[in-house]
Amino acid sequence: MTREEARKKAEDLVSKMTIEEMASQIRYDAPAIDRLGIPAYNWWNEALHGVARAGTATVFPQAIGMAAAFDDEMMEKIGDIVSTEARAKYNAQSSHGDRDIYKGLTMWSPNVNIFRDPRWGRGHETYGEDPYLTSRLGVAYVKGLQGKGETLKTAACAKHFAVHSGPEAKRHYFDAVVSKKDMYETYLPAFESCVKEAKVEAVMGAYNRTNGEPCCAHTELMENILRKDWGFEGHYVSDCWAIRDFHENHKVTNNPRESAALALSKGCDVNCGCTYLCIMQAYNEKKVTKEQIETACIRLFTTRYLLGLFDGSEYDKIPYSEVSKKEHLEMSREAAKKGMVLLKNDGILPLDKSSIKSIGVIGPNANSRVALIGNYHGTAQRYHTIAESIMEEFDGSDVRVYYSEGCHLFKDRVENLGMENDRIAEALTVAENSDVVILCLGLDENLEGEEGDTGNSYASGDKNDLLLPESQRILLDALIKAGKPVILANMTGSAMDLSAAKNSDTVKAVIQTWYPGSEGGKAFCDIIFGRVSPSGKLPVTFYQSTEELPDFDDYSMKGRTYRYMEGKAQYPFGYGLTYGDVCVEKAEFRDIEGLKAAFSGNEDVSSVWYDITAQVTNKGKYDTEEVIQVYIKDTGSALAPKNHSLCGFKRVFVKAGETKDVTVSVPLKAFYEINEEGKAVADSKSFTLFIGTGQPDSVTAELTGNKPFEILISL
Repeated sequence: MTREEARKKAEDLVSKMTIEEMASQIRYDAPAIDRLGIPAYNWWNEALHGVARAGTATVFPQAIGMAAAFDDEMMEKIGDIVSTEARAKYNAQSSHGDRDIYKGLTMWSPNVNIFRDPRWGRGHETYGEDPYLTSRLGVAYVKGLQGKGETLKTAACAKHFAVHSGPEAKRHYFDAVVSKKDMYETYLPAFESCVKEAKVEAVMGAYNRTNGEPCCAHTELMENILRKDWGFEGHYVSDCWAIRDFHENHKVTNNPRESAALALSKGCDVNCGCTYLCIMQAYNEKKVTKEQIETACIRLFTTRYLLGLFDGSEYDKIPYSEVSKKEHLEMSREAAKKGMVLLKNDGILPLDKSSIKSIGVIGPNANSRVALIGNYHGTAQRYHTIAESIMEEFDGSDVRVYYSEGCHLFKDRVENLGMENDRIAEALTVAENSDVVILCLGLDENLEGEEGDTGNSYASGDKNDLLLPESQRILLDALIKAGKPVILANMTGSAMDLSAAKNSDTVKAVIQTWYPGSEGGKAFCDIIFGRVSPSGKLPVTFYQSTEELPDFDDYSMKGRTYRYMEGKAQYPFGYGLTYGDVCVEKAEFRDIEGLKAAFSGNEDVSSVWYDITAQVTNKGKYDTEEVIQVYIKDTGSALAPKNHSLCGFKRVFVKAGETKDVTVSVPLKAFYEINEEGKAVADSKSFTLFIGTGQPDSVTAELTGNKPFEILISL
């Protein structure tokens, strides 16, 4: 069904409604209208990394962990699996008359905000700090969720529009002030790609204000950019209870009726919250018109028709047996393997199982299910923790596996009992009796997450700094001093200060596992025991400390992320080791003449791409997947970001000793810069392209011993 056909059906149906009935349908919990054969529908469902909050579903790695795979093809496959399970659950639940919250087909995912500051608690819901990477992964996930059928498989939603990334504690009243250059250079590209390329069906507004206006009633963002400039035809949804913030916190209106009227007048079609319960009062007070209510209602029923909720869908027969089936669990494990990032390896990995007589598994996240799942998660049929998976590795053998929690996740839970370090002696004993120690530290959704959804009373979901909790730092220091070789698994959704492990001779390897999903423990074992080479790359910068960062409230990009930072990273964006040794030996930009012509023509910048062919060789002893990355540096424009910018990537498998050609596509718009008015301009004729396995920076070169191949372009 085309959008035009769906809209005509929606217009016809809405024309039969009373004004009261129309008003009832723009709530997230829209009631049934029996006389018209319209069943109840709840618009609120979640699919950040699997169908969430509605019972059993495949739990994939948290979004940041999937982003670390740098694999847009995988993201689309995962989106397709998630939408299959969403349909299977919807079909089963609706057959029993269950149309409650988290049971619908409008999935409020993905989160394509930019992870601009490592303190932001919700950063692990995103695809990292880079707008190009976020755009490509966001587009892929939306396409996977929405499918290629006659009807939408599910309706995806790009959130939170726009300029939103903390602080969580201030989000209900905060005004994110940002220049047009930063807006169009960093904060908007992923949303634009989701709208223009993926045809995302919904966009969700953020809680905060941006440049003075609340994001769920924003003239520039909603009316001018989204609808007029980008041609968005789907529906707009508020974040939950965000419209209530208009009068309670932002103080831009005086009461709920004014708030409802303001949001509706700017094009917010459905209210997650309760403020649209006042729509009829606002209508009676002539604050809103029938036409405004009708417009929102038609947009929403257009989506319902596109989903086939009235005329049927080719997805109506997807059976419940699709939920958490074997192939889906295997993809979750695959995603976890691709996303884990090897930060350090002194040669201990991969472990030789035949040489191990005893192994110690220590740490508060070693046997934690919570550390596997991140936030906005479903319920897995089974959880494979690292401790459990290592025990299964040696089940039936003579190898002894010892386990100790080592310490509590964070000291504050037990300090009043005087028990904060009560497992240190046990941990040291385990280490003394082990040939090698697997140490699992980090955080979970209780320590970094969304305001109101976490147990973190200190920072409302945000981190105060980049340090591990004190209890874990004490444990790490004790084990370093004990002297037995340690492999550190850092289970967090964000950058941490890992300097103690990085600089220690005792800590032989460090793996950033993120929150790796229900199959995470198995994936970790696949890597450390050499069944697969690690191949993940950091989608965020690991800084030395927060002292080098601007104030958390400052939304200027100056000094933030790898593109604008002044100092040297502890571990750079795009960094990640493998067991192989892949390098780019030469590369070629194929269409210089086409690029020259594009700069003098009127082509749509967003739709033109060019191919770079790179010759890559694995000089190592292990087969491995590797991510070939392309960065661009505009050397002729004062408008260019301080550093280079990612403009292409491609995951490739290279056998030991093999040389192969890889084609990476880069967009024409990478050669344009954003001026102070937010316009893309071609004001340079001099560029350098860097093609390698990481950034063209000194830290990456030092850590990998590998420099990218350079192509100089002069137009």
